[in-house]
Amino acid sequence: MLRSLVGSEMCIRDSHNTVPGLAVVLVGERKDSQAYVKMKKRACAQAGFHSVDSTLSEDISQDELVRIVRQHNADPKVHGILVQLPLPDHIDEEFVLDQISIEKDVDGFHTVNVGRLNKKGTPPSSIACTPWGCVKLLERSGVQIEGANAVVVGRSNIVGMPAARLLQDRNATVTVCHSRTKDLPAAVSQADIVIAAIGRAEMIKGDWIKPGAVVIDVGINAVDDPSDKRGYRLVGDVAFDEAKEVASQITPVPGGVGPMTIAMLLSNTLDSAKASLK
Repeated sequence: MLRSLVGSEMCIRDSHNTVPGLAVVLVGERKDSQAYVKMKKRACAQAGFHSVDSTLSEDISQDELVRIVRQHNADPKVHGILVQLPLPDHIDEEFVLDQISIEKDVDGFHTVNVGRLNKKGTPPSSIACTPWGCVKLLERSGVQIEGANAVVVGRSNIVGMPAARLLQDRNATVTVCHSRTKDLPAAVSQADIVIAAIGRAEMIKGDWIKPGAVVIDVGINAVDDPSDKRGYRLVGDVAFDEAKEVASQITPVPGGVGPMTIAMLLSNTLDSAKASLK
């Protein structure tokens, strides 16, 4: 998908003398957030996008953070703005995200874009990258979504709920489960499609999976592993070694949903750059 983005970027550059621009705002020094931002910057460079970084201290005031977001709103070279989550506890995440221009909200978290996703009528300017990437993975893999029984495990605003909505829009019958669902294994075992986004290491076992089901594992969790030089390894929300023996298709962790999420971020930024030319 990155190759197609490079081709589209070259087209818009040649025909309109415009380079898609992404501003990434990072607050604090969380190692996971720093790693995500590094991957996004690398992808921007590979696709030939203009990249702007705002790396800010943990104790920045909310007013100053909002000022920086609005600065990016006003910059015609910036077509997409991403505020890396989570933000420090003293900052109101929803308020900050709603300061991003709707047209530049390439993460799809602005209240207006969330609302548009969940109603018929005007479509959102962008859709949240991870659930959008999950659906694109299914479509590109030739998975039949229409008429399928889909189970989304997790109900976050970032992944679970928008993923459920996107599957419904494609005529799947969707069940949203969570950690307090009664008999979660029984619910998962009915699914033709499973999207796991509950944030618990290897919670979903192989014997929960219906034979032939397709599994999208969004989770990324660190578990202790003395045999790894880091002292830990990364696993998903699904017990991969068990589930791969049952599922017809399953995404690995790492290397499955993560790269697709970044690809969708760049795709949203490209779409925003094209929209700015109209």
